[in-house]
Amino acid sequence: MAEIVYPPVIASVKAFWKVLGLKFDFRGQEHLPKPDHGGAVLAMNHISYLDFALVGTAALPMKRYVRFMAKKEIFNNKIAGPLMRGMHHISVDRSNGSASLATALRALRDGEIIGIFPEGTISVSFEIKELKSGAVRLAQGAGVPVIPTIIWGSQRLWTKKVKRNLLQRKVPISVTFGEPLYFEKGSDVEAGEAILRSAMLAMLHEVQENYPDSHQGQRWAPVRLGGTAPAPLN
Repeated sequence: MAEIVYPPVIASVKAFWKVLGLKFDFRGQEHLPKPDHGGAVLAMNHISYLDFALVGTAALPMKRYVRFMAKKEIFNNKIAGPLMRGMHHISVDRSNGSASLATALRALRDGEIIGIFPEGTISVSFEIKELKSGAVRLAQGAGVPVIPTIIWGSQRLWTKKVKRNLLQRKVPISVTFGEPLYFEKGSDVEAGEAILRSAMLAMLHEVQENYPDSHQGQRWAPVRLGGTAPAPLN
């Protein structure tokens, strides 16, 4: 498909990251399929409004664009909507998700990488919530792997229920792509979700352990690590 909008948006985003002076630690890009080597579902944790842009940036060394599934309200925005459609992201109507799932399946079968937040919304505790079944169902339907993906540090800049702070300098941002998970068509979806969540939890804990800044007493850190974020509800 023609890529008219994505390249200039990437250039603008990279310039924005440079202004912020972010310190990137991107790992596991080798787990992403190479161009013309098929599609994949990225199952990402969700801690910030910037997650999609940061994960998309981390995938660029593999020369892959990620098509993100995002709520339709973003597509209704006069500014963001045309950009989202121009980058071939996928609008999700939470009251009727069948159309978006069909669109995502077509894209996966055409070899695209689809990014999905299986928690559904930003986790205000910064822990991984229970997962919805979309990532596993999409992978089964298209015959592609799920790649568990963890981002950490983005919540320090702009997250839910906290005033955004884009004036911070040199914030460490970690994005890690895990080993692909394969789920056979017709296999137990709930069991697949449990496997995926277990992989994401293990990766999150490893990323947090290697994070260069202390979590102790920080609003952007979970209670489990001595932070002051709200405790998980589940």
